[in-house]
Amino acid sequence: MNVYFDNAATTPLHNEVIALMHQTAINMFGNPSSSHSFGRKSRAAIEQARKTIAKYLNASPLEIIFTSCGTESNNMVLKMGIQKHNIKHIVISEIEHKCVLNTAEEICNKQDVELHILKVNKLGHLKINDLSSLLERLEGKVLVSIMHANNEIGTIADIKKIGSICKVNNALFHSDTVQTIAHYPFDVKDIEVDFISGSAHKFHGPKGVGFLYMKQNVKVDALIQGGGQERNLRSGTENLLSIIAMEKALQVSIENMQTWRTQIEDIKKYFKTQLTAEIDGISFNGDQENCLYTVLSVSFPERFHTDMFLFNLDIKGIAVSGGSACSSGANKGSHVISAIGIPENRQSIRFSFSHYNTKKEVDYVIEILKSLEKN
Repeated sequence: MNVYFDNAATTPLHNEVIALMHQTAINMFGNPSSSHSFGRKSRAAIEQARKTIAKYLNASPLEIIFTSCGTESNNMVLKMGIQKHNIKHIVISEIEHKCVLNTAEEICNKQDVELHILKVNKLGHLKINDLSSLLERLEGKVLVSIMHANNEIGTIADIKKIGSICKVNNALFHSDTVQTIAHYPFDVKDIEVDFISGSAHKFHGPKGVGFLYMKQNVKVDALIQGGGQERNLRSGTENLLSIIAMEKALQVSIENMQTWRTQIEDIKKYFKTQLTAEIDGISFNGDQENCLYTVLSVSFPERFHTDMFLFNLDIKGIAVSGGSACSSGANKGSHVISAIGIPENRQSIRFSFSHYNTKKEVDYVIEILKSLEKN
């Protein structure tokens, strides 16, 4: 049996998305910047996709910028926002995705910008009072970047509260929402957030396309110069096929959000129950109450701690992750697991689910884990 429990890394394409991509590839190939009818047809499709995504976020279409992925969206905010707003301080948590953590470090190493990395508690929660007191004493413009839900352990941050603190202190607020877009309802008018990021392949769309929400009165400098596409922020011919596919994937995911969530929560609960009953000494990383329903980070006891653990699961047809989403399949140390204080002699594995998963798959994974324990 093959079991795919790595949906936080990427999700399978939905059938409706595949069908639409096929038809679009055949029937819509004009350059969106061309003035003839073929180009106008493509341009209209892109702008409709922009309107659709904006509608689901309660945003204006003018606030949606298409990118290649969440990593690019996050980079655009940090690198180009720094220049536009004369940022003097970047504030992040110690468990941010590497595309935020590494980018912030690079900026502060090369420019006159100071980096502040806030600690989290053992559940992965930012200490809100630390953020508030830091912002109160910093001088100069500040950009805060805190992810909505951690991609490794699933802990969800209170971005509404964080946004309010940022607003009181006149700080710009960016949230990496890659793991939560299309899995939870979003209303950007209800959150004091200036930027959020999305990536289609996390909600059954294609890889290589994402978007950035940027509040209308907040600007950044251009990431790519050229023909002036995407509000003069990201020049280059748009990825028409993938943008239309992302629109469909978001639409399907949101229309089925509650049904799929119920299915996934049932699978996750069943898996946790079976793990606890069948394997002694396991524990779960992160906040188990306020967490992604799609993610379960499991800490296995020392007898499972081996460089071959992920490999052995893979041999049995089980796809999981031992690192972050962008290091999926790499059995290496995690800065997130380290930050929340999990001992080095325990092996942490991330299992992540979609509505395609079944209890039969869970039973198979449990049996394989038990066999590996015996060996």
